[in-house]
Amino acid sequence: MNSPPPRIVGRGAVENLPNRFEQVRLEVDLDAMEVGQDENAGPRKIRTEFYDDDSRSLIRENQSPDIPFRFSINPYRGCEHGCAYCYARTGHETLGWSAGIDFETKVLVKRNAPTLLRRELCRPSWKGEVIAVSGYTDCYQPAERAFRVTRGCIEVFSEAQQAFGIVTKNSVVTRDIDLLAPLAKNHLVQVNLSVTSLDPELARKMEPRTAAPATRLRTIRELADAGIPVRVMVSPVVPGLTDHELPNILQAARDAGATSSSYQMLRLPLSVEPVFFGWLQEHYPQYRERIENRVRQMHKGKIYDSQFGQRMRGSGALAESIRTTYKAFSRRLGLDRASLPLDTSRFRPPADANGQRHLF
Repeated sequence: MNSPPPRIVGRGAVENLPNRFEQVRLEVDLDAMEVGQDENAGPRKIRTEFYDDDSRSLIRENQSPDIPFRFSINPYRGCEHGCAYCYARTGHETLGWSAGIDFETKVLVKRNAPTLLRRELCRPSWKGEVIAVSGYTDCYQPAERAFRVTRGCIEVFSEAQQAFGIVTKNSVVTRDIDLLAPLAKNHLVQVNLSVTSLDPELARKMEPRTAAPATRLRTIRELADAGIPVRVMVSPVVPGLTDHELPNILQAARDAGATSSSYQMLRLPLSVEPVFFGWLQEHYPQYRERIENRVRQMHKGKIYDSQFGQRMRGSGALAESIRTTYKAFSRRLGLDRASLPLDTSRFRPPADANGQRHLF
Protein backbone atom coordinates (compact mmCIF):
# COMPACT_ATOMS: atom_id res chain seq x y z
CA MET A 1 0.00 0.00 0.00
CA ASN A 2 1.41 3.40 -1.00
CA SER A 3 2.44 5.73 1.85
CA PRO A 4 1.00 9.25 2.09
CA PRO A 5 3.19 11.92 0.48
CA PRO A 6 5.37 14.14 2.68
CA ARG A 7 3.44 16.98 4.28
CA ILE A 8 4.09 20.35 2.64
CA VAL A 9 4.59 23.27 5.01
CA GLY A 10 4.42 27.02 4.49
CA ARG A 11 1.88 26.82 1.66
CA GLY A 12 -1.89 27.13 1.34
CA ALA A 13 -2.59 24.11 -0.85
CA VAL A 14 -1.71 20.76 0.68
CA GLU A 15 -0.96 18.98 -2.61
CA ASN A 16 -0.69 19.33 -6.36
CA LEU A 17 -4.06 18.35 -7.76
CA PRO A 18 -4.47 16.85 -11.25
CA ASN A 19 -4.79 19.39 -14.05
CA ARG A 20 -8.31 19.11 -15.47
CA PHE A 21 -6.92 19.67 -18.99
CA GLU A 22 -4.23 16.98 -18.76
CA GLN A 23 -4.76 13.22 -19.14
CA VAL A 24 -1.48 12.15 -17.52
CA ARG A 25 -0.46 12.68 -13.89
CA LEU A 26 2.88 11.73 -12.35
CA GLU A 27 3.04 10.62 -8.72
CA VAL A 28 5.98 9.57 -6.56
CA ASP A 29 5.70 6.02 -5.24
CA LEU A 30 7.40 6.45 -1.88
CA ASP A 31 7.12 2.75 -1.02
CA ALA A 32 9.17 1.88 -4.11
CA MET A 33 12.11 4.01 -2.98
CA GLU A 34 15.08 2.55 -1.21
CA VAL A 35 15.63 3.42 2.43
CA GLY A 36 17.26 6.83 2.69
CA GLN A 37 16.63 7.60 -0.97
CA ASP A 38 14.09 10.33 -0.25
CA GLU A 39 15.67 13.05 1.88
CA ASN A 40 12.35 14.94 2.03
CA ALA A 41 10.33 12.15 3.63
CA GLY A 42 9.36 14.45 6.49
CA PRO A 43 7.61 17.83 6.29
CA ARG A 44 9.09 19.70 3.35
CA LYS A 45 9.28 23.19 1.99
CA ILE A 46 9.00 23.98 -1.71
CA ARG A 47 10.90 26.92 -3.11
CA THR A 48 9.20 29.37 -5.46
CA GLU A 49 10.34 29.33 -9.07
CA PHE A 50 10.03 32.43 -11.24
CA TYR A 51 9.55 32.43 -14.99
CA ASP A 52 9.54 35.25 -17.52
CA ASP A 53 6.10 35.93 -18.95
CA ASP A 54 6.34 36.81 -22.64
CA SER A 55 2.89 38.40 -22.93
CA ARG A 56 2.64 40.90 -25.76
CA SER A 57 -0.19 42.92 -24.24
CA LEU A 58 -1.06 44.05 -20.73
CA ILE A 59 -4.37 45.88 -20.41
CA ARG A 60 -7.30 43.47 -20.29
CA GLU A 61 -10.94 44.37 -20.79
CA ASN A 62 -13.47 42.77 -18.45
CA GLN A 63 -16.94 41.80 -19.67
CA SER A 64 -18.40 40.50 -16.38
CA PRO A 65 -21.32 42.67 -15.19
CA ASP A 66 -20.64 42.00 -11.49
CA ILE A 67 -17.00 43.14 -11.62
CA PRO A 68 -16.68 46.87 -10.73
CA PHE A 69 -13.99 47.69 -13.29
CA ARG A 70 -13.71 47.45 -17.05
CA PHE A 71 -9.94 47.46 -17.54
CA SER A 72 -7.20 45.79 -15.52
CA ILE A 73 -3.53 44.82 -15.55
CA ASN A 74 -1.78 41.99 -13.73
CA PRO A 75 2.02 42.13 -13.39
CA TYR A 76 2.20 38.50 -12.19
CA ARG A 77 0.54 35.16 -12.95
CA GLY A 78 0.45 32.81 -10.00
CA CYS A 79 0.80 34.10 -6.45
CA GLU A 80 3.14 33.30 -3.58
CA HIS A 81 0.50 34.32 -1.05
CA GLY A 82 -0.98 30.84 -1.40
CA CYS A 83 -4.48 31.74 -0.21
CA ALA A 84 -6.40 28.47 -0.02
CA TYR A 85 -9.56 30.02 -1.46
CA CYS A 86 -8.05 31.99 -4.38
CA TYR A 87 -10.29 31.89 -7.46
CA ALA A 88 -7.29 32.72 -9.70
CA ARG A 89 -5.86 29.24 -9.15
CA THR A 90 -7.78 27.87 -12.13
CA GLY A 91 -5.74 30.03 -14.50
CA HIS A 92 -2.60 28.00 -13.84
CA GLU A 93 -4.22 24.94 -15.36
CA THR A 94 -4.31 26.67 -18.74
CA LEU A 95 -0.50 26.85 -18.50
CA GLY A 96 -0.17 23.08 -18.03
CA TRP A 97 0.36 23.35 -14.27
CA SER A 98 -1.75 22.56 -11.23
CA ALA A 99 -4.13 24.82 -9.34
CA GLY A 100 -2.59 23.45 -6.16
CA ILE A 101 1.04 23.88 -5.15
CA ASP A 102 2.09 24.92 -8.66
CA PHE A 103 -0.01 28.08 -8.43
CA GLU A 104 1.96 29.18 -5.37
CA THR A 105 5.42 28.04 -6.43
CA LYS A 106 5.55 28.71 -10.19
CA VAL A 107 5.08 32.44 -10.69
CA LEU A 108 5.28 34.15 -14.06
CA VAL A 109 6.72 37.66 -13.97
CA LYS A 110 5.83 40.25 -16.60
CA ARG A 111 9.15 42.06 -16.44
CA ASN A 112 8.22 44.11 -19.49
CA ALA A 113 4.86 45.24 -18.05
CA PRO A 114 5.89 48.94 -17.72
CA THR A 115 7.03 48.95 -21.36
CA LEU A 116 3.82 47.29 -22.54
CA LEU A 117 1.77 49.70 -20.43
CA ARG A 118 3.54 52.73 -21.88
CA ARG A 119 2.92 51.48 -25.40
CA GLU A 120 -0.76 50.81 -24.78
CA LEU A 121 -1.40 54.15 -23.06
CA CYS A 122 0.07 55.82 -26.16
CA ARG A 123 -2.49 54.28 -28.47
CA PRO A 124 -4.92 56.82 -29.97
CA SER A 125 -7.83 54.58 -28.91
CA TRP A 126 -6.95 54.81 -25.21
CA LYS A 127 -8.97 57.55 -23.48
CA GLY A 128 -7.68 57.28 -19.92
CA GLU A 129 -10.36 55.05 -18.41
CA VAL A 130 -9.72 53.81 -14.85
CA ILE A 131 -7.48 50.73 -14.66
CA ALA A 132 -7.57 48.17 -11.86
CA VAL A 133 -4.10 46.94 -10.89
CA SER A 134 -4.28 43.33 -9.76
CA GLY A 135 -7.78 42.15 -10.53
CA TYR A 136 -6.54 38.55 -10.60
CA THR A 137 -3.31 37.87 -8.67
CA ASP A 138 -1.79 40.24 -6.13
CA CYS A 139 0.46 42.91 -7.62
CA TYR A 140 2.20 43.31 -4.23
CA GLN A 141 2.95 39.65 -3.54
CA PRO A 142 6.42 39.03 -2.01
CA ALA A 143 8.08 38.80 -5.44
CA GLU A 144 7.38 42.51 -6.00
CA ARG A 145 10.06 43.39 -3.45
CA ALA A 146 12.67 42.08 -5.86
CA PHE A 147 11.14 42.55 -9.30
CA ARG A 148 9.50 45.98 -8.76
CA VAL A 149 7.23 45.49 -11.79
CA THR A 150 4.23 47.09 -10.10
CA ARG A 151 6.29 50.12 -9.11
CA GLY A 152 7.43 50.47 -12.71
CA CYS A 153 3.81 50.51 -13.86
CA ILE A 154 2.92 53.15 -11.26
CA GLU A 155 5.74 55.32 -12.56
CA VAL A 156 4.16 55.15 -16.02
CA PHE A 157 0.73 55.94 -14.53
CA SER A 158 2.23 58.94 -12.77
CA GLU A 159 3.79 60.29 -15.95
CA ALA A 160 0.49 59.91 -17.83
CA GLN A 161 -1.70 61.06 -14.92
CA GLN A 162 -3.63 57.84 -15.48
CA ALA A 163 -6.33 57.00 -12.89
CA PHE A 164 -6.08 53.55 -11.31
CA GLY A 165 -7.09 51.43 -8.35
CA ILE A 166 -4.91 48.90 -6.52
CA VAL A 167 -6.20 45.62 -5.07
CA THR A 168 -3.88 43.95 -2.54
CA LYS A 169 -3.59 42.31 0.84
CA ASN A 170 0.09 42.96 1.39
CA SER A 171 1.97 45.71 3.20
CA VAL A 172 4.52 46.05 0.37
CA VAL A 173 2.20 48.72 -1.05
CA THR A 174 3.50 51.17 1.57
CA ARG A 175 6.90 51.10 -0.14
CA ASP A 176 5.33 53.11 -2.97
CA ILE A 177 3.69 55.83 -0.88
CA ASP A 178 6.16 58.30 -2.38
CA LEU A 179 4.48 57.75 -5.76
CA LEU A 180 0.93 57.17 -4.57
CA ALA A 181 0.53 60.20 -2.29
CA PRO A 182 1.01 62.86 -5.04
CA LEU A 183 -1.37 60.90 -7.29
CA ALA A 184 -3.97 60.76 -4.52
CA LYS A 185 -3.91 64.55 -4.20
CA ASN A 186 -5.16 64.69 -7.79
CA HIS A 187 -7.77 61.95 -7.22
CA LEU A 188 -5.92 59.49 -9.42
CA VAL A 189 -5.60 56.46 -7.13
CA GLN A 190 -7.41 54.39 -4.53
CA VAL A 191 -6.08 51.36 -2.65
CA ASN A 192 -8.43 48.45 -1.96
CA LEU A 193 -6.99 46.35 0.85
CA SER A 194 -8.37 42.92 1.70
CA VAL A 195 -8.81 41.86 5.33
CA THR A 196 -10.19 38.35 5.65
CA SER A 197 -9.76 37.72 9.38
CA LEU A 198 -8.35 39.39 12.48
CA ASP A 199 -7.25 36.03 13.87
CA PRO A 200 -3.47 35.82 13.22
CA GLU A 201 -3.32 32.02 13.47
CA LEU A 202 -6.20 31.51 11.05
CA ALA A 203 -4.78 34.07 8.62
CA ARG A 204 -1.33 32.46 8.74
CA LYS A 205 -2.80 29.10 7.80
CA MET A 206 -5.31 30.32 5.21
CA GLU A 207 -3.10 33.01 3.61
CA PRO A 208 0.38 31.77 4.56
CA ARG A 209 2.62 34.25 2.76
CA THR A 210 0.77 37.52 3.05
CA ALA A 211 0.71 40.25 5.69
CA ALA A 212 -0.64 39.40 9.13
CA PRO A 213 -3.95 41.06 10.15
CA ALA A 214 -2.26 43.61 12.43
CA THR A 215 0.15 44.50 9.63
CA ARG A 216 -2.72 45.05 7.20
CA LEU A 217 -4.40 47.42 9.64
CA ARG A 218 -1.12 49.27 10.04
CA THR A 219 -0.90 49.45 6.24
CA ILE A 220 -4.33 51.07 6.10
CA ARG A 221 -3.17 53.61 8.70
CA GLU A 222 0.04 54.46 6.83
CA LEU A 223 -1.80 54.90 3.53
CA ALA A 224 -4.56 56.98 5.13
CA ASP A 225 -2.04 59.18 6.94
CA ALA A 226 -0.42 59.87 3.57
CA GLY A 227 -3.75 61.03 2.15
CA ILE A 228 -4.35 57.92 0.05
CA PRO A 229 -8.00 56.74 0.14
CA VAL A 230 -8.41 53.13 1.29
CA ARG A 231 -11.35 50.82 0.87
CA VAL A 232 -11.36 47.74 3.11
CA MET A 233 -12.47 44.60 1.32
CA VAL A 234 -13.81 41.87 3.60
CA SER A 235 -13.08 39.24 1.03
CA PRO A 236 -13.85 36.45 1.05
CA VAL A 237 -16.31 35.89 3.86
CA VAL A 238 -16.10 32.17 4.70
CA PRO A 239 -19.45 31.06 6.16
CA GLY A 240 -18.94 29.07 9.33
CA LEU A 241 -15.35 30.24 9.72
CA THR A 242 -14.97 34.03 9.36
CA ASP A 243 -18.50 35.45 8.89
CA HIS A 244 -18.79 36.26 12.60
CA GLU A 245 -15.78 38.61 12.24
CA LEU A 246 -17.49 41.01 9.82
CA PRO A 247 -18.39 43.71 12.42
CA ASN A 248 -14.96 43.62 14.07
CA ILE A 249 -13.09 43.79 10.76
CA LEU A 250 -15.12 46.80 9.65
CA GLN A 251 -14.60 48.52 13.00
CA ALA A 252 -10.84 47.89 13.01
CA ALA A 253 -10.46 49.06 9.42
CA ARG A 254 -12.47 52.23 10.06
CA ASP A 255 -10.37 52.97 13.15
CA ALA A 256 -7.24 52.53 11.03
CA GLY A 257 -8.44 55.07 8.48
CA ALA A 258 -10.46 53.21 5.82
CA THR A 259 -13.19 55.39 4.32
CA SER A 260 -15.29 52.83 2.44
CA SER A 261 -15.83 49.08 2.32
CA SER A 262 -17.06 46.09 0.34
CA TYR A 263 -17.46 42.37 0.89
CA GLN A 264 -17.57 39.17 -1.15
CA MET A 265 -18.62 35.68 -0.22
CA LEU A 266 -16.36 32.67 -0.63
CA ARG A 267 -16.51 31.25 -4.16
CA LEU A 268 -15.01 27.92 -5.14
CA PRO A 269 -15.07 27.44 -8.92
CA LEU A 270 -13.76 24.28 -10.58
CA SER A 271 -10.40 23.15 -9.13
CA VAL A 272 -10.48 25.74 -6.32
CA GLU A 273 -13.03 23.58 -4.52
CA PRO A 274 -10.71 20.59 -3.84
CA VAL A 275 -7.83 22.93 -2.97
CA PHE A 276 -9.91 24.73 -0.34
CA PHE A 277 -11.50 21.62 1.15
CA GLY A 278 -8.13 19.86 1.16
CA TRP A 279 -6.74 22.80 3.16
CA LEU A 280 -9.76 22.69 5.47
CA GLN A 281 -9.33 18.96 6.09
CA GLU A 282 -5.66 19.53 6.94
CA HIS A 283 -6.10 22.47 9.33
CA TYR A 284 -9.72 22.59 10.54
CA PRO A 285 -11.34 19.18 9.92
CA GLN A 286 -13.82 19.80 12.73
CA TYR A 287 -15.39 22.64 10.73
CA ARG A 288 -15.43 21.05 7.30
CA GLU A 289 -18.98 19.66 7.35
CA ARG A 290 -20.39 22.86 8.81
CA ILE A 291 -18.68 25.09 6.25
CA GLU A 292 -19.62 22.88 3.31
CA ASN A 293 -23.26 22.81 4.42
CA ARG A 294 -23.36 26.60 4.70
CA VAL A 295 -21.73 27.10 1.32
CA ARG A 296 -24.36 24.82 -0.21
CA GLN A 297 -27.13 26.74 1.57
CA MET A 298 -26.10 29.86 -0.29
CA HIS A 299 -25.93 28.19 -3.72
CA LYS A 300 -29.12 26.11 -3.77
CA GLY A 301 -27.37 22.91 -2.79
CA LYS A 302 -24.29 23.42 -4.96
CA ILE A 303 -20.77 24.35 -3.93
CA TYR A 304 -20.55 27.05 -6.59
CA ASP A 305 -22.99 29.02 -8.69
CA SER A 306 -21.36 30.80 -11.63
CA GLN A 307 -24.38 33.03 -12.29
CA PHE A 308 -23.46 36.73 -12.41
CA GLY A 309 -24.74 38.52 -9.32
CA GLN A 310 -24.98 35.26 -7.35
CA ARG A 311 -21.43 33.95 -7.41
CA MET A 312 -20.05 36.66 -5.07
CA ARG A 313 -23.11 37.08 -2.83
CA GLY A 314 -25.08 33.86 -2.75
CA SER A 315 -28.79 33.62 -2.00
CA GLY A 316 -31.08 32.34 0.70
CA ALA A 317 -31.49 33.10 4.40
CA LEU A 318 -27.82 32.77 5.37
CA ALA A 319 -26.58 34.97 2.53
CA GLU A 320 -29.23 37.55 3.38
CA SER A 321 -28.24 37.49 7.06
CA ILE A 322 -24.60 38.19 6.19
CA ARG A 323 -25.61 40.93 3.75
CA THR A 324 -27.84 42.57 6.39
CA THR A 325 -25.06 42.44 8.99
CA TYR A 326 -22.58 43.97 6.56
CA LYS A 327 -24.94 46.77 5.53
CA ALA A 328 -25.86 47.62 9.13
CA PHE A 329 -22.29 47.89 10.38
CA SER A 330 -20.90 49.60 7.28
CA ARG A 331 -23.64 52.22 7.61
CA ARG A 332 -23.07 52.66 11.35
CA LEU A 333 -19.33 53.10 10.80
CA GLY A 334 -19.67 55.43 7.83
CA LEU A 335 -18.10 52.90 5.47
CA ASP A 336 -21.14 52.70 3.20
CA ARG A 337 -20.36 55.93 1.39
CA ALA A 338 -19.36 55.76 -2.24
CA SER A 339 -15.70 56.30 -2.97
CA LEU A 340 -14.79 59.61 -4.55
CA PRO A 341 -14.62 59.13 -8.32
CA LEU A 342 -11.15 59.03 -9.79
CA ASP A 343 -10.30 61.84 -12.18
CA THR A 344 -9.86 60.57 -15.74
CA SER A 345 -9.75 64.06 -17.24
CA ARG A 346 -6.07 64.52 -16.39
CA PHE A 347 -4.86 61.73 -18.63
CA ARG A 348 -2.21 62.58 -21.19
CA PRO A 349 -0.35 59.90 -23.19
CA PRO A 350 3.14 59.33 -21.77
CA ALA A 351 6.27 59.61 -23.86
CA ASP A 352 6.65 56.62 -26.14
CA ALA A 353 9.54 54.14 -26.04
CA ASN A 354 11.70 56.61 -27.94
CA GLY A 355 10.97 59.46 -25.55
CA GLN A 356 8.65 61.15 -28.03
CA ARG A 357 5.84 63.19 -26.46
CA HIS A 358 2.36 63.35 -27.96
CA LEU A 359 0.55 66.60 -28.65
CA PHE A 360 -2.91 65.10 -28.25
